Amino acid sequence: MEYVSPEGLRLDGRRPMEMRQLRAEIGTVAKANGSAVFEMGNTKVIAAVYGPREVQNRSQQINDQALVRCEYSMANFSTGDRMRKPKGDRRSTEISLVIRQTMEACILTHLMPRSQIDIFVQVLQADGGTRSACINAATLALADAGIPMRDIVTSCSAGYLNSTPLLDLNYIEDSAGGPDVTVGILPKLDKVTLLQMDAKLPVDIFETVMGLAIEGCKAIANYIREVLLENTKQLEYRRGL
Repeated sequence: MEYVSPEGLRLDGRRPMEMRQLRAEIGTVAKANGSAVFEMGNTKVIAAVYGPREVQNRSQQINDQALVRCEYSMANFSTGDRMRKPKGDRRSTEISLVIRQTMEACILTHLMPRSQIDIFVQVLQADGGTRSACINAATLALADAGIPMRDIVTSCSAGYLNSTPLLDLNYIEDSAGGPDVTVGILPKLDKVTLLQMDAKLPVDIFETVMGLAIEGCKAIANYIREVLLENTKQLEYRRGL
């Protein structure tokens, strides 16, 4: 199958290095301490943060830092597949762990000892890049909750199809079986916090694809900063500041 036309266009009309349209909304779950919806093209994710609060299971309490927990799930209507997946299926457990470890890299857990922070992320609409969208939504939800962070963390994927590096894969591209890389970064600190690759790549191509994913992360970071700034302005306006 041809994923990039002779004119240099992908199946959805994008250029190889073009990201899908981003959209975000903060404060979408009323009872959560922080929440956000994040969209990357047709992929839509909601995240809710509760805490910091008292540790529910005292045996899990950490004296010098906060306990971070994460639960990932997919809504039954998020894909064309109507088969109901069990809540604790292997993929969900693995993605929950990836998101938790990625978020722990940005949260200043030592400032909240003996407390617990719960992050819930749910995919409402899946069209590729759900892992990255979850991380980006969680970042916004943490910021909305006022959780202290050393930096925001953003994530994006890139792949290699038809001998062409492609940024921000959609579902059809992601399902093609080609190699793809998912990256998470702390943009201001210039640190990579997540790197996952589904297939082997020659070193030179890997560096190109990874570099493309990092550029995607940086573009998302700029967008998230704009969203947070606009949200702050709206809050100040409502409070009459």
